[in-house]
Amino acid sequence: MIVTNTPGRDLALTNYAYCSPVDTRSFFVHGSNVAYAHVGDAFVLCVDVLLVLRLLFRLLDVKVLCSLDYDVVEGRNDYVPKGHIALNAIQRRYAKVSTGDNVSVNRFIPPQDFNLALLTIDLEFVKKGTKEEHVDAVLLADKIRKAYANQVMTTGQKVTFEYHGNNYVFTVNQATVEGLEKSNGIERGIISADTYMVFEASNASGIKIVNQREAASSNLFKHKEFNLQSLGIGGLGAEFADIFRRAFASRVFPPHVTSKLGIQHVKGILLFGPPGTGKTLMARQIGKILNGKDPKIVNGPEVLSKFVGETEKNVRDLFADAEEEQRTRGDESDLHVIIFDEIDAICKSRGSTKDGTGVHDSIVNQLLTKIDGVEALNNVLLIGMTNRKDLLDEALMRPGRLEVQVEISLPDESGRLQILQIHTNKMKENSFLSPDINLQEIAARSKNYSGAELEGVVKSAVSYALNRQLNMEDLTQTVDEESIKVTMEDFLNALQEVRPAFGASTGDLERCRLNGIVNCGGKHEHIYKRAMLLAEQVKVSKGSSLITCLLEGPTGSGKTAMAATIGIESDFPFVKIISAESMIGLSESSKCAQIAKVFEDAYRSPLGVIILDDIERLIEYVAIGPRFSNIISQTLLVFLKRLPPKGKNVLVIGTTSEVSFLDSVGIRNAFSVTYHVPTLESEDARKVLEQLNVFADEDLNDAAEALKDMPIKKLYMVIEMAAQGEHGGCAEAIYSGQQKINIAHFYDCLQDVTSADLRLY
Repeated sequence: MIVTNTPGRDLALTNYAYCSPVDTRSFFVHGSNVAYAHVGDAFVLCVDVLLVLRLLFRLLDVKVLCSLDYDVVEGRNDYVPKGHIALNAIQRRYAKVSTGDNVSVNRFIPPQDFNLALLTIDLEFVKKGTKEEHVDAVLLADKIRKAYANQVMTTGQKVTFEYHGNNYVFTVNQATVEGLEKSNGIERGIISADTYMVFEASNASGIKIVNQREAASSNLFKHKEFNLQSLGIGGLGAEFADIFRRAFASRVFPPHVTSKLGIQHVKGILLFGPPGTGKTLMARQIGKILNGKDPKIVNGPEVLSKFVGETEKNVRDLFADAEEEQRTRGDESDLHVIIFDEIDAICKSRGSTKDGTGVHDSIVNQLLTKIDGVEALNNVLLIGMTNRKDLLDEALMRPGRLEVQVEISLPDESGRLQILQIHTNKMKENSFLSPDINLQEIAARSKNYSGAELEGVVKSAVSYALNRQLNMEDLTQTVDEESIKVTMEDFLNALQEVRPAFGASTGDLERCRLNGIVNCGGKHEHIYKRAMLLAEQVKVSKGSSLITCLLEGPTGSGKTAMAATIGIESDFPFVKIISAESMIGLSESSKCAQIAKVFEDAYRSPLGVIILDDIERLIEYVAIGPRFSNIISQTLLVFLKRLPPKGKNVLVIGTTSEVSFLDSVGIRNAFSVTYHVPTLESEDARKVLEQLNVFADEDLNDAAEALKDMPIKKLYMVIEMAAQGEHGGCAEAIYSGQQKINIAHFYDCLQDVTSADLRLY
């Protein structure tokens, strides 16, 4: 059949298509008085033979994929010649046909049980403008059920109609047939008297749906469905689900539902956690996917002003638009989102700032008044972000204010994989990723990396790939884009280059065992194995979230090296060492703050090891007096007994050479287990010397006997001194096995070391 224009301007606003009565005869369904026809695999036409004087085809369905259903009823055949079908402009546009085009027509037989149970419709004006209309959902549903009774509607179909003097276009968003589950196929069905209708309208359309009953409204979000990875958010599915349940579930439903429930919407969300974990990204994306006003993004310090009262005015101005719309539109007001980045900069606990102006206290008071004051707004959502939740005023975090508090923590392995997939998606699409790339392995290797740090890893890996294509002698040389490939080796190099802030301090730990780990005998082996069992206990035990272990013994007996080895071999994602050498020149309060920071950082990781090296030096112990810092010792006692948060497990290893002093101040009793790391016996020293292979066989026993009761650290010192030779320059030959240490020279070196110890007494 040939497509032509609708006969008559008034018919352009109906859901009809027109054709001649002769053409309708082949469309009848056997045993019924209705006929349906498929036009060009796009239209389904229905003919009602009871109205033989009005041959008109009523449009039933328009699909984006050119699947349109039409209802054909007899009448006005003088306008449409035989072999033609008349469509209005909306119908032609969505059928993707023009006047004069040929289109095939076939009979359509509807299946049984084809009545629609639910029809979701999106409304808009035919001519978009600035006017606003309130549409009663109950009255409009009655009109559509009567006007389009027994007609087929399909998801994606657009229909023009007139209602109360205005011309509208409605789009079918959902068409659910009774007794059928939602499928990926074409959704269509026949409108019946029992079809329930839900109306939607975008905020920009100027149409407000009133008297909507018994159905949730999806106007809150711009898209009916969305996934976090498409928004660039990875590894935060559980956190987002929690935010949606607490903050948005009540806003999805019409206002009268929450009124009947007698509840107020959540007005504030606080996102807190380590830097780089995605707090700002999540807040910005929440603002983008919401269907309200564009979010106002404020960095905390931007609110401050040098003029008296101006800071408080800046806070009030943030809520001015929401207040005005609340007064004029009430419950129909749009949602206003205000995002406060670094909210701890302006909302510190009242009374904690000693600047003399009291401006920070005034900001908190003003913010509390706007969120939850006498004239509290119900159309505002405040999203605050901070790395320091402990600095915020407590009044901000009670229910009715920033009541939804979600920790955005470090991503787990699956979360890291999602983040890596997001950041490498473009490379994969454009064939820049080498086939040997294994993102799963990279995610497993990148323990305790934040989202920002993983992005840094990807950038670093790309820099290696790009650098291979550059000629430093001629930077103007043409680069072949096809040869750019990011390889697995690039990512492994990037992991070494970009280190996590909350990861293992491998470099510091390796410095604690410069000579490596050697077999020092059964006693040392026993202590090491027992300590590794404690690490295993921390991993698997549900009742031991905090285990503390003290390694005590003479100076140089290998306590720090053993503790560092346990930290490295435990394979915990977080391993940090607290030593006096990193706190030189700091005051007592600064040292306490640094100790507290390490423990707080450990609580952000699921598994952590903290090494307290040389505890007596940490607390500034001096034997004369004696003197020590009570503030630091009390800080250590608190953290040695303080249980980590739920789901976080920590192993604390302490080392000391003054166990009697720690016993006197009560620190030793704070440790769960204490192990004595002894000096070397003759047999232990012999095992070490055999591994070093620097003595002749006939001198080995004598050297071992001379080293009895020697700490392992001093043993290495004596061996290094003796390896230089009497006149120097022999070390390389001795360590390579070409020469052996002269036993007489060894005794001289040993005498130098032990005589220094004897002089102390």
